[in-house]
Amino acid sequence: MNVQQHNPFQFPRIYLASQSPRRAQLLEQMGVPFDVFLPEDSAAAELLEVVLPNEDPVDYVQRVSLAKLQAIQQQINTARLPPQPILCADTTVAFAAEILGKPEDAADARRILTMLSGQVHQVHTAVALACGHEVKRTCVTSQVTFKTISPVELEAYIDSGEPFGRAGAYAVQGLAATFIEHLSGSYSSVMGLPVFEVARLLRG
Repeated sequence: MNVQQHNPFQFPRIYLASQSPRRAQLLEQMGVPFDVFLPEDSAAAELLEVVLPNEDPVDYVQRVSLAKLQAIQQQINTARLPPQPILCADTTVAFAAEILGKPEDAADARRILTMLSGQVHQVHTAVALACGHEVKRTCVTSQVTFKTISPVELEAYIDSGEPFGRAGAYAVQGLAATFIEHLSGSYSSVMGLPVFEVARLLRG
């Protein structure tokens, strides 16, 4: 998918190796021209996200973003597509060193959100940008404080369907914004892409 928009800062056109509509939205907000490029083998891409035994959340998110980038690099090279920078990102939610992935079902979403209720947790987003043979990387950590979520709010949120398909079982830009008492760090990074850091990588 080719995305055209106004580019006042003259960012280079890139390949976005992500199907996340939030990441596409944030790149459009920055004025970055991009083409979405997805993995041919979605099952293999999902396997990259399997957490290794005792893996630290920051190590995990950096490993996954780099592995996804390398897989897409190989695809693009094989297809002999025009060379341009490739951007890949991965976001994970962690509480007390436990990596909280996408909930498997309503019961799992309930477990995760109950764990986060009234607590501070971390959101880590790792970015990997390939420019030719060079790979630039960064990782941004934000602290998010949830209010105590009432049982009625919890069930209403699960019934909305928003927790599913999202790390940590919530979307900062959605209904869950009503749960966030405080956010320290990068709001856009919690959404899925740290705008300031990505702009700095692209300018470099």
